[in-house]
Amino acid sequence: MCERTLPRRLDASLCYCDRCDLLVNLDGLHVIGVDRDDGGGVLKVVVESEARVEGCRVCGVVASSAGRSRVELLDAPVFGLKARLVWHKRRWRCMEVGCPGGVFTEQDVRVAEPGARMTRRLVDWAVGQMRQENASVRGLCRQAGVSWRAMWTAVKARLVEMDNNPARFAGVQDLGVDEHVWHHVSEKKRGSKYFTGMVDLTRTADGKVHARLLDVSQGRSGKVYAQWLEDRGAEFRQDIKVAALDPFHGYKNAIDDQLQDAVAVLDAFHIVKLANQAVDEVRRRVQQDTLGHRGKKGDPLYGIRTILRCGAQRLTDKQKQRLAKAIEADERHEEVYVAYQCAQMIRDAYHQDSLTDGHAAASRLIDILPTCPIPEIRRLGKTLRQWKTAFLAYWKTHRSSNAGSEAMNNLIELARRIARGFRNPDNYRLRILLVTGALT
Repeated sequence: MCERTLPRRLDASLCYCDRCDLLVNLDGLHVIGVDRDDGGGVLKVVVESEARVEGCRVCGVVASSAGRSRVELLDAPVFGLKARLVWHKRRWRCMEVGCPGGVFTEQDVRVAEPGARMTRRLVDWAVGQMRQENASVRGLCRQAGVSWRAMWTAVKARLVEMDNNPARFAGVQDLGVDEHVWHHVSEKKRGSKYFTGMVDLTRTADGKVHARLLDVSQGRSGKVYAQWLEDRGAEFRQDIKVAALDPFHGYKNAIDDQLQDAVAVLDAFHIVKLANQAVDEVRRRVQQDTLGHRGKKGDPLYGIRTILRCGAQRLTDKQKQRLAKAIEADERHEEVYVAYQCAQMIRDAYHQDSLTDGHAAASRLIDILPTCPIPEIRRLGKTLRQWKTAFLAYWKTHRSSNAGSEAMNNLIELARRIARGFRNPDNYRLRILLVTGALT
């Protein structure tokens, strides 16, 4: 056991307990006392440094002791208790006549920054909890016994420091972009409802993609994306080989303007989504033409609305029978089945084992769909023809896609829900970059 109780004994170094020091784990400081406030659930650990000879920080002359100053710092919670670090700081006085050094106090930035109310350990703990567990700031405050403002001020300073490190932009060859909503109130109150997120989709040596958010910028436009690319510098832009995107002309214009050497690739998911939307539009139009009202329970086409969104290869025998029965209920339903077959042709092109076969199938679709007599499918075909180069680039870039950007949006949405919304876009940006792993 550590029997040390008097911090000012001359033989203090003989009474330090190595096991207590190891438990507290503050290099250079020794535990000289522990106290617990059962009423407030607070554990106070008293520490000091070993006695040593100290030179004046101005002139270097050996200084004399000037007593101690007691500083209480907020520390990371331990054993389910709030923790406070009571540091008996040594003070010295320069004895050199005329030296402006005067009285000075010991500092250790490994424990806390000068003038800080929190230990670095508490800030590290809070940042780690937010990154690894997606913890809310309010929840961390409850555990540490700290106010929200004090906690976020310390954490934000650390995040700003991490954000200023440009290392996360190095080595990016495949770049994705997507937008997401960050608040659902009036734009006059908090600015644009959208943030544009840039994601690293570079493949590893084994060909896998481990998506990593690079940055987010407020707004949703080609101008926002182009400005972000310009800010990254020419070296970053020259390294980009593939730029994945959703069918949004604003982002495409930014890629054409800033990434002339990159290949723009239209995301496969959104193409299939457009095809499914076209089929649904045909179904609703035919529903109105045949029955004169919106689909409801008991209507043949309404009963197969979810089946029409599925891939044909995944339908069970029962689902196939339901589909055939609904189409045969009225000869005018044949138009819905034709639209469904066109959407399946797009799916089949993406599922071809051979890149060459997939590219050939996609090229045929660009030729035949714009001539389809069904207006919704004809419009879909014109869209594909308009995006022909980016659409076919999927098979030329070994199936590059923007799926990683969508995955980042899921993490972002989870963080927004845990925080129950954000008011400040700057705080939102830092928090999102942390929880998605952009800041390390």
